[in-house]
Amino acid sequence: MGELLGVAVLGAGHMGADHIRRLDRVVSGARVAAVADPDADRAGEAAAGLAGVTVHTDPPAALDAPGVHAVLIASPGPAHEEALLAAFARGLPVLCEKPMVPDPTGALRVVEAEARTGRRLAQIGFMRRYDTEYRRLKALLDAGGLGRPLMLHCTHRNVSSPAGFTSAMLIDSSVSHEIDAARWLLGQELTAVTVLRPAPSAGAPAGLADPQFVLFETERGALVDVEVFVNCGFGYQVRCEAVCEAGSARIGEGHTMVVTARGSAREEVPQDYLVRFADAYDREVQAWVDAARRGQVTGPDVWDGYAASVVAEAGVRALGTGARVTVDLPPRPRLYAAPPR
Repeated sequence: MGELLGVAVLGAGHMGADHIRRLDRVVSGARVAAVADPDADRAGEAAAGLAGVTVHTDPPAALDAPGVHAVLIASPGPAHEEALLAAFARGLPVLCEKPMVPDPTGALRVVEAEARTGRRLAQIGFMRRYDTEYRRLKALLDAGGLGRPLMLHCTHRNVSSPAGFTSAMLIDSSVSHEIDAARWLLGQELTAVTVLRPAPSAGAPAGLADPQFVLFETERGALVDVEVFVNCGFGYQVRCEAVCEAGSARIGEGHTMVVTARGSAREEVPQDYLVRFADAYDREVQAWVDAARRGQVTGPDVWDGYAASVVAEAGVRALGTGARVTVDLPPRPRLYAAPPR
């Protein structure tokens, strides 16, 4: 397709507005054709200044707007299933932010609905797969020079949690990134999860179990631990260290600027995921646009989204019970003749 890929963006909040900016100013080969958000003022503000954009409060109306060839879903997780099914019904390629669908039952419905179309339509927004440091770590592990991976040590910290953030959301919203990254980096499924809860931080809202320590087991005996701390107060930090039989590799340490002045040094700490992973988001959306213009969809697929939901649901149960919970993930089916990932 020689013309620009017309994209309907569903959701004009923090993430959606940034994707609208990205499609307009950073990514080549695409344009924003429609914006939908239940808040008409917010949708209009996000689309302000963009030529030829229609603004909607109803997602299906945005999908049916003139010039729409593809869909980027950046609405809250509970709205994703309906939006994905609507896009599939129209044969539109989709980039859907994580979580694909928060609950495994709904996520499986999405997997089955896409399979009924007979072709792949959705890429799921696990953007860490597009981050330079994560890609280098993946290549290093795949090359095998460090031997068999034994452990992944992960850190996931936010300055503060948004209003309404729950203890379960530390698992199914925040740690969902580590769930996908671990599956991808190790090439293994996660088979069990245990969640430990230290005394809550004084900076956490009342009733929020923050921080948490999450331990995953894998099918070939590796362990993955995640410190998730969403009200650390000082910055946004994501780190990962792979410990292997013949060495280790750590990422997430050198992604900031150090300022030296008046006899001291100060390291800048990103305050937001859109800052820390700006390049990853740019690369992710560009890859999606390029593939869609070729009539393809690449990257993390609906099964990856489903697997993350299944593991996260087990993690939420482990959080509630304090017990080790096994992950009930069936073998991956052959859904379609997918292009190389």
